[in-house]
Amino acid sequence: MIETVAAVLTGVVPLLQDQVVLAAAEGTEGAAPAIGPAAAGALAVGLAAFGAGYAERGIGAAAVGAVAEDDEMFGRGLILTVLPETLVILALVALFLAPNL
Repeated sequence: MIETVAAVLTGVVPLLQDQVVLAAAEGTEGAAPAIGPAAAGALAVGLAAFGAGYAERGIGAAAVGAVAEDDEMFGRGLILTVLPETLVILALVALFLAPNL
């Protein structure tokens, strides 16, 4: 997992640095943003979905184990399994409420 994140970051950081160098070479006053507002919003929702999926991985495994032991745990396991999805819903709400996207 850490290797994947490191590989993505080593690929993205030079691209972001190139954007700053190009903005400075063009003579603009401030550095231009590396990504646009719409792309930043999409990245935020994507990272929220990734985090929710990562959380559901462990919760789902524990919920299946609890239901296998006791059938009455199904409702609790279901609620705890879908609870991380509220992160994605909140990210989508923030995306639609944010101005200039």
